[in-house]
Amino acid sequence: MAEDPKPEEITHQPMDQLQGFEYCIDSNPSWGEAIALGFQHYILALGTAVMIPTLLVPLMGGSDGDKVRVFQTLLFVGGINTLVQTLFGTRLPTVIGGSYAFIVPIMSIINDSSLREIADPHLRFLQTMRAIQGALIVASSVQIILGYSQLWGICSRFFSPLGMVPVIALVGFGLFDKGFPMVGGCVEIGVPMLILFIGFSQYLKNLQAKHLPIMERFALLISITIIWAYAQLLTASGAYKHRPNLTQIHCRTDKANLISSAPWIKIPYPLQWGAPTFDAGHAFGMMAAVFVSLIESTGAYKAASRLASATPPPAYVLSRGIGWQGIGVLLDGLFGTGTGSTVSIENVGLLGATRVGSRRVIQIAAGFMIFFSILGKFGALFASIPFTMFAAVYCVLFGLVASVGLSFLQFTNMNSMRNLFIVGVALFLGLSVPEYFREYTAASLHGPSHTKAGWFNDFINTIFSSSPTVALMVAVFLDNTLDYKDTAKDRGMPWWVKFRTFKGDSRNEEFYTLPFNLNRFFPPA
Repeated sequence: MAEDPKPEEITHQPMDQLQGFEYCIDSNPSWGEAIALGFQHYILALGTAVMIPTLLVPLMGGSDGDKVRVFQTLLFVGGINTLVQTLFGTRLPTVIGGSYAFIVPIMSIINDSSLREIADPHLRFLQTMRAIQGALIVASSVQIILGYSQLWGICSRFFSPLGMVPVIALVGFGLFDKGFPMVGGCVEIGVPMLILFIGFSQYLKNLQAKHLPIMERFALLISITIIWAYAQLLTASGAYKHRPNLTQIHCRTDKANLISSAPWIKIPYPLQWGAPTFDAGHAFGMMAAVFVSLIESTGAYKAASRLASATPPPAYVLSRGIGWQGIGVLLDGLFGTGTGSTVSIENVGLLGATRVGSRRVIQIAAGFMIFFSILGKFGALFASIPFTMFAAVYCVLFGLVASVGLSFLQFTNMNSMRNLFIVGVALFLGLSVPEYFREYTAASLHGPSHTKAGWFNDFINTIFSSSPTVALMVAVFLDNTLDYKDTAKDRGMPWWVKFRTFKGDSRNEEFYTLPFNLNRFFPPA
């Protein structure tokens, strides 16, 4: 008769840090490997950097040349923001890139009647860009104030591991519409890309060359190279010659018109589109997007800390990162990137897929972002990769980030009906409410909030179109009002409390201390 299993054989002890990472936040691969991994992060960052200008610039009246300049500017400022964030912000290995959270207020500016009346398309583009810049400059104050005043750090004291589960999970799951729906735009490229990436990164991960797991570390580069060549072959052979225009946009490698429109060398500079214009209504609507970006980034930073084998960022470090992110949005406004910035979720996922959470790798990626944004033709060459291929990779990487959010459940009591209620309701509403706002907007060409006050509409439609934001409001409210006094242990607070302050855990100093001995001037709270 078999012995009864021991308790330790059927349970897994909660662990502060994930297992199986060869390089954590402050350990570095060899320079050759780090450069290759940094280039891989740069390639992944191109997806959003190309997608946002491709979506917005034509609606603003811009030409292909304008689109390329906006793409270069977005990449250039993203590189600067990434360097600043990894050096002086949270110091986590996070790439900062363009954000979809800003689309609602930007579309409102694009459709402003005073701008739509401008007959000359190029002039309309310039005036619209200046209006977006002005709104971003003003709205950046939200993150700057909440960050540097430590107000966001104080707010974060109301977060528990239980409350953060739906927020971090929906940072990944909330982007489901950027995954397979876009893969379906060109199935013959997207599905092979998805299969190859999973096959190389998971099933062939033990294949090594000189003790280096090539397939696991560089699955993205290898699979993109193979499928890109395959897509080029299909395009050159005329496979899409008589297909619908939408199919050609998704499948062809030459449809973006980026390479022909890109200059050889162009350095983006502040106020390159002219002096920003300021409108109170536009700025107020943009503030909602900045707030959404702040919440999404908070979830992303907590996911990145686990995927870099670091401790959760203390309140002081989180506030410091948000403050610098506000400076990043200010730079977006000054340079004219066409959108605001946030943590790139796909790059956080890539930390897990490669099992390399090194800060140096991300700093090298920032160098590539800046370098190739100046060398226009070369940057445009890589940016001509069909977006369907990025969407296929997103299916894996967004899911990976979401599962990191679910991993916080190990610190809570999931046999508690209270906890099951909070997590289930927050997850469901976090997915369902934004889906309602998206479907309503697609059917009516305006959001559910449609009053005469445009700024109010932008504010409501932006806030409730973000899954992590809805999840945060629901989860944190329920978690801090439902039987909260007697449930600290069930919520995971005994584990969480030591990470609230910088000096609460000795490892914080190793992970989050500022470089160049700057902590002498900015002592952690």
